[in-house]
Amino acid sequence: MPTTHGPIHIGPIYKPTIAQSLKTVLFSSKLNVLLTFIPLGFLAHHFRWMSAIIFVFNFLALIPLANLLGFVTEDIANRSGQTIGGLLNATFGNAVELIISVVALIQGEIRVVQASMLGSIISNLLLVLGTCFLAGGYLYKEQNFNQKAAQTSSGLMAIACIGLVIPAAFHFEGNQESSVNGNDFLLHNQVMNLSHGTALVLLAIYVLFLIFQLKTHSHLYDGEESEDPQLSFGTSLFLLASITVIVTFSADYLIDSIEGITNTLMLSKTFVGLILLPIVGNAAEHATAVKVAMKDKMDLAIGVAVGSSMQIALFVTPFLVILGWIIGQPMSLLFQTFETVVLFVSVLITNYLIQDGNSNWLKGMILLATYSIISLAYFFYSDDDSVEKVVSVISSIF
Repeated sequence: MPTTHGPIHIGPIYKPTIAQSLKTVLFSSKLNVLLTFIPLGFLAHHFRWMSAIIFVFNFLALIPLANLLGFVTEDIANRSGQTIGGLLNATFGNAVELIISVVALIQGEIRVVQASMLGSIISNLLLVLGTCFLAGGYLYKEQNFNQKAAQTSSGLMAIACIGLVIPAAFHFEGNQESSVNGNDFLLHNQVMNLSHGTALVLLAIYVLFLIFQLKTHSHLYDGEESEDPQLSFGTSLFLLASITVIVTFSADYLIDSIEGITNTLMLSKTFVGLILLPIVGNAAEHATAVKVAMKDKMDLAIGVAVGSSMQIALFVTPFLVILGWIIGQPMSLLFQTFETVVLFVSVLITNYLIQDGNSNWLKGMILLATYSIISLAYFFYSDDDSVEKVVSVISSIF
């Protein structure tokens, strides 16, 4: 069976100087104005300023860094064919979220990690996709997109959702027995083992999806035009490494300040992780998705929004569970009750709205309204929750 590959550049078409490359990077987005917060964030941490100031400075610094990371990755991907380019985008598309979560995991902030992962998924499904539908619907009465590709991604999101619901249901049943015999330690080990096994299955599904997307069914995902690289290859690699290092430090300082900001502003760690942190990682994707939606390129917009959620659910989250297993941190797929239900509802409403293969502004408002309700609920949400309610809550939906 013949396969479709993008153009492969044997030699560079354009050889910019280092100065030209840096100028291209600096003027690639208006968000780069926020790069001034990088040294401010470093200084705030070094001189131990107020936690709120440290958090805000590093928060604002990470937004342009995420945008630059996406720009450089895309430039490197343009030098290769569709397969390698797709793998690069899949690997580095959520690099900021991954770095923030790895730093938090090493520091033992399991609640922040879980909330950040869930927040990234929900933000992309509801906020980013909803804004795309609304912005595109403002210019076009109705927009169409590849229904089969969208439904495939939705189906993969559904199995990722199952990967969170099953541990919660398992814990619910096991907790009934442990309350009788008092064997909580055994239940904890069983939940951790279930999470590790489920994480391996989800990672395997993600690998199979890459094969499906880039090899056997690549025709469903064709349509994104390949552009010539704007940076020299050496400059791209240098910037990729440098930005990653800076992101790591900024993320470290950001995570260090969370404890202080939650105490000062009376916010829960769940709200910070689920609502605030995803804004950092999704800023570049949000801007890109809205721009292409307004150009009536809805296949690409759907790919950015739903595809990013799927990468978080099937790759980043399971990877963090396995990493926690390796370094001795109790990271599991057992999320709190409200988080599990919120993910379930988000996937459900997204699948329902994209199943007909078209979008309009009202669908965008429905998604944005759902995200607003969730954000408001988490603003008043307490971190003290019980997983025992999850089965009854989900059952009531049906």
